[in-house]
Amino acid sequence: MTASPNGIEMARIAAIAADSKAGEDLVALDVSEPLPLVDIFLLVTGRNERNVAAIADEVEEKLLETGHKRLRREGRQESRWVLLDFGDLVVHVFHEQERVYYGLERLWKDCPVVPLEIPAPASAD
Repeated sequence: MTASPNGIEMARIAAIAADSKAGEDLVALDVSEPLPLVDIFLLVTGRNERNVAAIADEVEEKLLETGHKRLRREGRQESRWVLLDFGDLVVHVFHEQERVYYGLERLWKDCPVVPLEIPAPASAD
C-alpha cells in the first residue's frame, strides 16, 4: 500500500500552513502499510508552546478551508505535542523537546518518507 493522492494533497496543504508559521523539520511519513486507517504522519517542530499552538491552528484552519474534516484534536491546551487527526493525515506538532524525547521518526523508521514540496517565499525584488 502507498499513501492515497488525497493524503498526499492534505500533507502538502498542512506542510505549507506549518511552514507559514515557522514550523521546522517537517517530515511526512507514509504509514499506510502498518496503519491501514491512516496514510501519512506529518511531523513538525515548533520552537515554543506559543509557536506550536500557532502552527497547529494554521494547519487546522487551512485543512478545514479546503473541505477536510477534523476527526480529533489533542494537546492544544498544553501545546507541547498537538495531534490533529484528519483521517488520511495525522499531524503531530511538537515542541522541540517532545520531538526529541518521543522520537516518532525512530519508531516509524521503516516507513517511506513522502516528499514535501513547499514553495519558496516570494522575493521582494
